[in-house]
Amino acid sequence: LCMFLMGSSIHSFWTLFMKSEVKFSTLGCRLNSYETESMRHLANTAGVHEAVVINTCAVTQQAVSKSRQEIRRLRRENPNSTLIVTGCAAQIDPTSFSKMGEVDFVLGNSEKMRPEIWSNLSSDLMPESERVQVDDIMSVSETANHLIDGFGSRSRAYVQIQNGCDHRCTFCTIPFGRGNSRSVPAGVVVEQIKRLVQKGYNEIVLTGVDLTSWGADLPMKPKLGNLVIRILRLIPDLNRLRISSIDSIEVDEELLDAIATESRLMPHFHLSLQHGDDLILKRMKRRHLREDAILFCKTVRNLRPEVTFGADIIAGFPTETDKHFESSIKLVEECGLTWLHIFPYSKRDGTPAARMPQIDGKTIKSRAKLLRLLGKKVRTKHLTEQIGRKHKVLMESSILGRTEQFAEVLFASPKQEGSIIDATISDASNSQLMVY
Repeated sequence: LCMFLMGSSIHSFWTLFMKSEVKFSTLGCRLNSYETESMRHLANTAGVHEAVVINTCAVTQQAVSKSRQEIRRLRRENPNSTLIVTGCAAQIDPTSFSKMGEVDFVLGNSEKMRPEIWSNLSSDLMPESERVQVDDIMSVSETANHLIDGFGSRSRAYVQIQNGCDHRCTFCTIPFGRGNSRSVPAGVVVEQIKRLVQKGYNEIVLTGVDLTSWGADLPMKPKLGNLVIRILRLIPDLNRLRISSIDSIEVDEELLDAIATESRLMPHFHLSLQHGDDLILKRMKRRHLREDAILFCKTVRNLRPEVTFGADIIAGFPTETDKHFESSIKLVEECGLTWLHIFPYSKRDGTPAARMPQIDGKTIKSRAKLLRLLGKKVRTKHLTEQIGRKHKVLMESSILGRTEQFAEVLFASPKQEGSIIDATISDASNSQLMVY
């Protein structure tokens, strides 16, 4: 699935925010949540009131269905509010959402970031004829102009450096919701991170749809590694820099150098692997083979022995046999993966994969379950191995923090939120570490 869903990735959380009489409901990924915060700022600045905004997700058919359920629920709870639908599902299929009786306006992913749209909504200047405003996302060329300071916890902030995707994996509709890849210039990124560090944030997470494509549309075509090194060099007071997700086949030499030499670059990388069998990877139109993934993990582990890897893996892709599936099982061990995000294959109309011979739903569920059980096993193994070891833990709340490898740590006694403390791990469960 697309890069912004990996590593953060699919967090698949929904949150409901209320401020100044505007409610926001977010489905899907970290990038959607980041953009919700931007819309909140735009709506408040414009003076929008008595409105409900649903930021939809389209990564799977289930996500689209949940978006519709959320629209109906919020209409029932807010019968007199203006209901606005936006996000990837609305971008890809605006007509079907506009036909829902609960919906007043449909905005595309580009339109939702335009101040004039929110100004028109606040002053009731949006005519009925413009209740659906969704342009061709492929024609959008500007980079993010809606940068916000401080999205995330009080200890960790997320910074969008890129949007869109130029790749066309056969199972994915996200490029049609997000458009082609666009990069935020390095200078803009650095200045935003400087402001966040000055506000007291100890960790910055770089996020986007396809992070390792950053820079391809900028002058001189810099690589992600160049941006990482520039951030760390120009902002010496930044304690931690984390990359939300990467496509391993696109990792450049400068990024490898940063992994090897920069202790402030966190040793946890979430990979867009998707499968462990070469034939299925080719049918997915991925750009790597299983040996590429194995070699990458081996290379990085040699550079940073303490590194951990997460990965997205799809179960039940069309034409997947038991032998193909077994290759995904074996890949977990061969890459030394710790954090697995498992997705049952979801047929999306209009994609090449939808025209391939499909696997029956029962088999897909069974294979996804096996992968999740394996994921639990490797996670538990990693956590158990940390007992007695010392870690630097960033406190996300008074009793909950995360190691540099992103393992969750629960403390018996309160600590200062946002601080980084040295801790020796006392115990572990199958989901988190503990310090007594």
